[in-house]
Amino acid sequence: MSLSAKIVAREQPAPSTERGLMWHIITCEYPPQIGGVSDYTCQVAQGLASSGDEVHVWCPGRAGSPPQIDGVEVHPVLGKFSASDLKAAGRALDSFPQPRHLLVQWVPHGFGYKSLNLPFCLWLWQRAARHGDRVDLMVHEPSLPFEKGRWRQNAAALVHRLMTVIVLRAAQRVYVSTPAWEPRLRPYDGGRHHTFHWLPVPSNIQKVNDAAGTAKIRAQYAANGPLLGHFGTFGYPTASMLRATIPALLQRASSASVLLMGMGSSAFREELIGQCPGLANRVHATGKIEAHSHLSLHLSACDLMLQPFPEGVTSRRTSLMAALSHGRATITTAGTDTEDLWQTSGAVALVPAEDTAAFVEAAIRLLESREQRASLGAAALEFYRRQFGIEHVVEQVRRIEEPASEN
Repeated sequence: MSLSAKIVAREQPAPSTERGLMWHIITCEYPPQIGGVSDYTCQVAQGLASSGDEVHVWCPGRAGSPPQIDGVEVHPVLGKFSASDLKAAGRALDSFPQPRHLLVQWVPHGFGYKSLNLPFCLWLWQRAARHGDRVDLMVHEPSLPFEKGRWRQNAAALVHRLMTVIVLRAAQRVYVSTPAWEPRLRPYDGGRHHTFHWLPVPSNIQKVNDAAGTAKIRAQYAANGPLLGHFGTFGYPTASMLRATIPALLQRASSASVLLMGMGSSAFREELIGQCPGLANRVHATGKIEAHSHLSLHLSACDLMLQPFPEGVTSRRTSLMAALSHGRATITTAGTDTEDLWQTSGAVALVPAEDTAAFVEAAIRLLESREQRASLGAAALEFYRRQFGIEHVVEQVRRIEEPASEN
């Protein structure tokens, strides 16, 4: 059967079980493996199971045991996503009743083969075309961009687009972590006219209510002044924005300290202190914090979060979601990818992504007013609960009764 073969659209939901619907989540990572897709997949699996559904997670095997969740069975059989691994996983899937409903967590670089795993994409297409499976796609990231003079990246970006063509051909429904992905996916839709459903990514850091623990952490880093925080991975170009912002801000706010949280924070601090030795006692870093509960206390200890993004804030930024879900007053940036709802939400202080001076001024205004920070933090928490909680994700994923598009 050729790739252009027609996949018959099926309107029926996943098969019913004693628990409810049955789901097969295909993912490149799952706990105990660490990663954003891992955390997200676990949240969705737990949310679906809490709704009464039966969930099967298909993932690579990793050292350690996955979390035990009632209604969720983990199948760590995808290995390195090789042809033999996929064949074995396919045989195991075929033992389940039809129509099988596959919910695929898609990031092109997540499935091995140096992010060029065309066989995996063809396997998904075959699951739909030959085995009668319904494939729904959750696009966390679409593809590498083309960049002048970087032929290796451009070659990979070209293959990513071919991979996109295939997986979109297999999919009946497509979810995106931000509407900014739709124009990047639409040219590869092959005239199928998918509706790209926006499915925001919730925070993966559950808030811990421990006032004494929070106070202890705060006293460790900022006993006599406000504590500013940043949570992220400190990759370029966000690190460049922080490198320009933090010294200018601390020069204006003479009693403030900064707490850097997350993987890469210690290395970034060393680099920043190397450039600005006078900040050594005012800039702190946690390094990677393994326990989410401990990270939650650090987030709660901050008076104001600094979360700039070069392309602007979007709903796929889990670091920003963590700040909102903890009710932290937050300054972030508006840019080319920023969704319209941020402009009217009242949940964050927004400044243009390229304007360091405006970012510093907004921070100073908030540092001067405890009331404004409290009001912004309360609005952030309410906005998060209304728009981004995991219950909204589960509700949308389970809403499968509408007819799917036809290939």
